[in-house]
Amino acid sequence: MTHYSEHPLYREDIRAVASLPLPWEKLCGRTVLLSGGSGLIGSFLVDVLMERNRTHALNCRVLALGRNATSAQTRFQAYWNDPLFAFLAHDIQHPLTQDFPDNAYLLHLASNTHPVAYATDPIGTIATNILGTQNMLEAAVRCHATRFAFASSNEIYGENRGDTELFDESYCGYIDCNTLRAGYPESKRCGEALCQAYLKQNGLDIVIPRLTRSYGPTLLASDTKAMSQFLRKGIAREDIVLKSAGTQFYSYTYVADAVSGLLTVLLCGETGQAYNIADQASDITLRDLASIIAENAGTKVVFDLPDAVEAAGYSKATKARLNPAKLQALGWKAQYDIRRGIARTLEILRSTT
Repeated sequence: MTHYSEHPLYREDIRAVASLPLPWEKLCGRTVLLSGGSGLIGSFLVDVLMERNRTHALNCRVLALGRNATSAQTRFQAYWNDPLFAFLAHDIQHPLTQDFPDNAYLLHLASNTHPVAYATDPIGTIATNILGTQNMLEAAVRCHATRFAFASSNEIYGENRGDTELFDESYCGYIDCNTLRAGYPESKRCGEALCQAYLKQNGLDIVIPRLTRSYGPTLLASDTKAMSQFLRKGIAREDIVLKSAGTQFYSYTYVADAVSGLLTVLLCGETGQAYNIADQASDITLRDLASIIAENAGTKVVFDLPDAVEAAGYSKATKARLNPAKLQALGWKAQYDIRRGIARTLEILRSTT
């Protein structure tokens, strides 16, 4: 069985993002240091940068941080001995003591991003988003980073107050901070505030891409988000289990579009600004999302109540749709709507899982 990273459709996605008309010359001869290198977003970004190195002689050194060197070696086997790639085994909750090349680009992509992790490791969730962010920012100060990107989340908006359909970057909804589930969105908010503090006090050049619910073939086996559970059922051609009425209305992003948005913010965004990475063609209710995957799998949607651990980690937001206009003004455009992204994900993973 081949790895998904070798699937023709996945390689097509990588080539498409690596050939986008972005100012890649900014990365020429530089170092890109990213935490969360083995994650859904980080691993795809590594593939894109290494593809650009191969096809356009970008000569960009990629340093990927993560906690598990063994799994990383399996995932990045194609680059493991490449002089332009290195994996650093490190828990970003602890300070980085290494010296990194001057004028590097740093991206903090590491985070717990699924319900069971929020419920079973709330301290780690908060620490990664706050202490991890500070550790990356301190490394950026030491190496006189050209730019720092903090991967934030649609969760920072909280619950829709009922006064808008789409959240722009200045929107602030309700979060009950005195709950276990608040650890993720509140620590992401704090991470953004910490970025602004380092921008002001240390003069760092910082941008904040706000990712929405992302999915694709790079999803991790440990991910317990509803989308990930649905996709695993779809891959196995089993009934899709919906643990609510499914009326939640959210924005989703296929991983190739999420990474192209991330790169657009990194290379074109304005210092200090946040940008929503989303597209209205991928806004959908949870029930309709389940139905699309069941239709693709030739199965049906069934309803089941969540257990206590799952319920503790679920978002309470019922409508969270992001306004992408600010990012689109930089020239970004999503390539996949929700149906195409889902179909592509299932086709890749069915033949490589």
